[in-house]
Amino acid sequence: MKTLSLKVAILVSASLICTLPARFAFAFHNGGVADCDGCHTMHNSSGNVPMTKSGRPTGTGFAYLLKGSDQSSTCLICHAGSTPADSFRVATNPVPTPGAYPLQLTPGGDFSYMQKNYNWVTSTGTPQSSPGANHGHNINATDFLYFSNSARWTTSPGGFYPTASLGCTSCHDPHGKYRLLDAGGTMVAATGKPISGTGSYGALPTASTAVGSYRLLAGQYYKPASLLGNYGFVANPPIAVAPVVYNRSEAASDTRVAYGLGMSEWCGNCHGTLQHNTVNPSTTVGNHPAGYSAKLTNVYATYNAYIYTGNLTNTNPAVGYSSLVPFEESFSYLENLAADTGSTVGASPTDNVQCLTCHRAHASAWDSSTRWNMAKGAYLTVDGSYPGIDSPSLQGQQGENATGKTMAEYQQAMYGRLPGSFAPAQVSLCNKCHEQDQYKQ
Repeated sequence: MKTLSLKVAILVSASLICTLPARFAFAFHNGGVADCDGCHTMHNSSGNVPMTKSGRPTGTGFAYLLKGSDQSSTCLICHAGSTPADSFRVATNPVPTPGAYPLQLTPGGDFSYMQKNYNWVTSTGTPQSSPGANHGHNINATDFLYFSNSARWTTSPGGFYPTASLGCTSCHDPHGKYRLLDAGGTMVAATGKPISGTGSYGALPTASTAVGSYRLLAGQYYKPASLLGNYGFVANPPIAVAPVVYNRSEAASDTRVAYGLGMSEWCGNCHGTLQHNTVNPSTTVGNHPAGYSAKLTNVYATYNAYIYTGNLTNTNPAVGYSSLVPFEESFSYLENLAADTGSTVGASPTDNVQCLTCHRAHASAWDSSTRWNMAKGAYLTVDGSYPGIDSPSLQGQQGENATGKTMAEYQQAMYGRLPGSFAPAQVSLCNKCHEQDQYKQ
């Protein structure tokens, strides 16, 4: 799409939205508040049947007249399911049994990894584990058996958002009040021009209408109605544009979300002390720099040249991008970003590292919601195949590489990528930026 003009790109996107089957129905939220009865019951009943809640009399219903017993459960009524073709699914339900893998491949990840526990024994005989609670954001969705990991964290790492209150509406404004007023990035809440559609797919504001924030992300001063205290966001949502079709295998091609400026700063609403806007490693206090100032100036050439471990021979920056290691593009204007959606243009010196360069927003198969096995094992492939507990290779049996997964589970965790797209003994994708460092002896 990078070769299309802005007007053509918008027209193509609009025509796709109008002609796509029902599974790509963006109209429910449409960038702003959805139909009230999609999430709420008006008289503590649903389908003329009285609502019930455990421990309460029949007909008493749920808080805020929600259809689910809490905010996240209400969201997952639509956003959880067993059909991977539905782009709006963010959690596989029912959760796959041991040995089976989550189905959803949205850029943010699949929440069902939060209920997938992995155990293994290392090559030295040491038992290790990767419990589901370590795989991402511990949302509270009682109806779907998601609960906070309050035993490990009482507040968000690097911040003070209470984990007992974490849910979908902690990050996403269910009423979609935040809107983009112009292509220059002016974001406001509940004022100004009315929202005419979603800003997630490249639609632009007009002289009389605004577009909703990316993925209904909340902005300055936001806090859910159920959250007590004076907590409030300080940063507005980032500008970003997703392809129309994004819940898909990446075996043949990347699913690229074009991230504009502001993602790390927005994540800092809850994880502020983990964010470092500096490129001087001596001042990062052990944290990797991310944000406006964490430019790729010294590593962009390595990023573009890197193909896999030991191979830095790519000379065409246009094919240097990898959605397993996405960067934040140096755009502050939605119109520039929209024209870049789905392209494979490589990194530039003015692009920067962001939180989502290494993490998925919802959950992943790995600890700390990382995009690949970053800490438990030395290799992502062994003898040209993914490691797994069912691997015929003796080396592939090394638990720290397989992390308790079958080979099929491991490939799904890598979003369907074929092991042949990596080196026969592929090491961490940190080397997408830092491969040259090993030669600086």
